[in-house]
Amino acid sequence: MTTPTVLIVDDEEMVRTALEQWLRLSGFTTHVANDTAQALAMLDDAHPHVILTDVRMPGLSGLDLLRNVRERTVASEVILITGHGDVPMAVDAMRAGAFDFLQKPYVPDQLVKTLRRAAEQAALKREIADLRRKLDGGECELATRLVGASPTMESLRHAVRELAPVPTDIIIFGETGTGKEVIARCLHDFSPRANKPFVAVNCAAIPAELIESELFGHEAGAFTSARDKRIGKFEFANGGTLLLDEIESMPLLAQAKVLRVIQERTVERVGSNRQIPLDLRIIAASKADLAAESEAGRFRADLYYRLNMATLHLAPLRERGDDCVLLFHHFLGQAAQRFNKPAPTLHPADINALLVHAWPGNVRELKAAADRFALGLDTTGRSLDAILGTKPQPQTSSASLADRVAAYERQIIETELARHNDSIAAVVDALQVPRRTLSEKMTRLGVRR
Repeated sequence: MTTPTVLIVDDEEMVRTALEQWLRLSGFTTHVANDTAQALAMLDDAHPHVILTDVRMPGLSGLDLLRNVRERTVASEVILITGHGDVPMAVDAMRAGAFDFLQKPYVPDQLVKTLRRAAEQAALKREIADLRRKLDGGECELATRLVGASPTMESLRHAVRELAPVPTDIIIFGETGTGKEVIARCLHDFSPRANKPFVAVNCAAIPAELIESELFGHEAGAFTSARDKRIGKFEFANGGTLLLDEIESMPLLAQAKVLRVIQERTVERVGSNRQIPLDLRIIAASKADLAAESEAGRFRADLYYRLNMATLHLAPLRERGDDCVLLFHHFLGQAAQRFNKPAPTLHPADINALLVHAWPGNVRELKAAADRFALGLDTTGRSLDAILGTKPQPQTSSASLADRVAAYERQIIETELARHNDSIAAVVDALQVPRRTLSEKMTRLGVRR
C-alpha cells in the first residue's frame, strides 16, 4: 500500500499541530482542517484513507462529518475522538459507519495502530471497488469508447477513471472535433450519477437574449413570449451532469449569473423569487484557453477559477501517433454495420494516407472519412487519398517506417479477428503464424479481442 493519508479535523490548533507532528513521524501523510466544513471541502483533493476527527466542534460536529462522508460514499474510514464521550454516542457513531471511537486521553501508540488498521481497510475497499469496476466491464467499455493506444490516450483513460466517481466540476480543453462531449459523457456514465440526466448545452448556439431562459428556465408571463412555464437546463440536469460546451462563447452578463448558480448550487427561474436547490456536476468544455481569455477580459476570471477544480486537456489527433489508424478502423466497422455493407479492407497506401494527413478536424473529420470510405463515395474506388483530398507524401510524415508497419500489422490482425469472430485459433490458421507469435504481436500492438 502507498503511504496512508490522514485528514486531521479539530478546532484546537494545539491539538491539530501535535497530532500532525506525531503522525508524520509515524509514517503518515497528513492534512489538517479546523472544522467540518473545511474538511468536506478538502476531501476531493486530499483523498484521505482515514479521517481523524474531534466530535464536539463549533458548527457541524464530527458525527455530522461522518454522516456526510458516508452519504457521499467517500472511500475513507472515520475515527472519532472526544473528551466527552459516552456509550450512547459511541453506539450512534458505530451505527453511522465509524471505524472506531476513541476517548481522550488516548495512548499515542494505540492511536497509530488504530489508524494503520483503518488505512489498510480503506485501501482494501478501494482495491475491491477497482476490481469490481474491471469485472463489471468498465475498463473494457472505456477502452472501446475512448479508442487509442498512444500514451496520451492511456493517460486520458486513467484520468477519466479517477475523476468519474469524484464529485467535482471539470473543465475540458481541446480543439474542435477532439471529442470533448464524448469525454464528458464518459465522466457521467462511469460516475454514481450515471442513472440521472446528462444534459449538453452548446453555449455558442443559443442567442444572447435567450440564454438565461434556456439555462435557468422561466415562469409563465415572465416576458412577452413566455406563455408557459419552462424548466431550464440547470434544473433539468438536477441529480446528474450538465455540460456547458463552448463556454467561452457565453456572454459576460450570463457568465455572472451562471457563476452565482454554480457557487450557491441553487437556481432561480426568470420571473420567480423561489430558489431551487441543485445537486449536479458541471463540466465546461472549451476550445479556447480560458486562462488567457480571462486575462484578456473576454471571460470572467472568477468563473474560470470556480470551474477549474480539475482539468482535462485533449490532444489533437495529429499528436496521437498512429491512433488515427485504430480510430479509422473502429469507425469503419461501425459504418459498415450501420450501412449494412461489408467492411472494406485497408491497403498499405490507405494506412499511409491516414498517417500523413494533418486531420485539422480531428476525430470528427476522421469519422466522416470512415463513413465515406465505407460507402465508397469517391470516384476512383475506395481510395483514402481521394477522400481526404491529399496526395501521399511519405517524406513529410512524422511516422517512422516501424510505426507504419506496426499500424498495418495491427489492421491486418484486427480485420482477421473481426472476420473470425475473435477466434484466436482461426486467426492463427489464416495468418499462418504460431499462436505465441500472434499473442506477442497483439500485446505489443495493443490489439484487443
